[in-house]
Amino acid sequence: MQFEDPHLVSIIIPTFNSGKYIAKTLKSVGDQSYQNWEVLITDDCSTDDTISVIEKFQKQEKRIRLFRNTVNSGAAISRNKSLENAKGRFVAFLDSDDLWKNTKLATQIKFMTQNKVPISCTSYDLIDEKGIPLGKTIRSVPRLDYKSHLKNTAIGMSTSMIDRTIVKDKFEFINIRTRQDCYLWITLLKRGHQAYGIEEPLVFYRVRSNSISANKFKAAKRQWYLYYTLENLGLFKSAYYFFFYAYNAVKKRIIT
Repeated sequence: MQFEDPHLVSIIIPTFNSGKYIAKTLKSVGDQSYQNWEVLITDDCSTDDTISVIEKFQKQEKRIRLFRNTVNSGAAISRNKSLENAKGRFVAFLDSDDLWKNTKLATQIKFMTQNKVPISCTSYDLIDEKGIPLGKTIRSVPRLDYKSHLKNTAIGMSTSMIDRTIVKDKFEFINIRTRQDCYLWITLLKRGHQAYGIEEPLVFYRVRSNSISANKFKAAKRQWYLYYTLENLGLFKSAYYFFFYAYNAVKKRIIT
């Protein structure tokens, strides 16, 4: 796959009522030491001031492109719309309430290009809704293949990056309301790609009490759905991988 600019990073951000956080998220992109990037935002029918905040940034920064869904469709559809318009060799994902440390892109691109890595992720620090550090770091794992990812869903979405000169086949998010990010990695790793982790924490992940992922029981049910229904692993294999998923989820959130 050829790209007009082989060093460009396309940053995919879905938004929905993100007015409280999106300014700081975009500022963390603008503060990157690596500046060869474009931002593609797809808004999912926000009813707050998300659009006006983004438009203020657009007046100062032409590399930010804004798309808008006509009906509320979920993060998968929003991310796919941005992906369809992405021009970069590298695709990085960033949630609208998370933050990047200013060396995130530079560190990750250097790591990927030097080691010819198709997919990478990093460790990340937890912050609360006000941006105050919680004193916890979720560590990346050195390497993940298909089976190890089923056991340990260790790729933080806002830490991830894909090199499209290596992951050449088209990829997109399945249209489910949650866990579509997890299933993307299942899909790509199942093709034979591997993901590699950078130990340094380069992202601030915001823990929000009202977020979809905050309800651990519902998250567990959705994870089971990935194993049993989407991957069609059968009862025994689904239970086997779910056991490790639950163990690692507890380990990440409590023991860390």
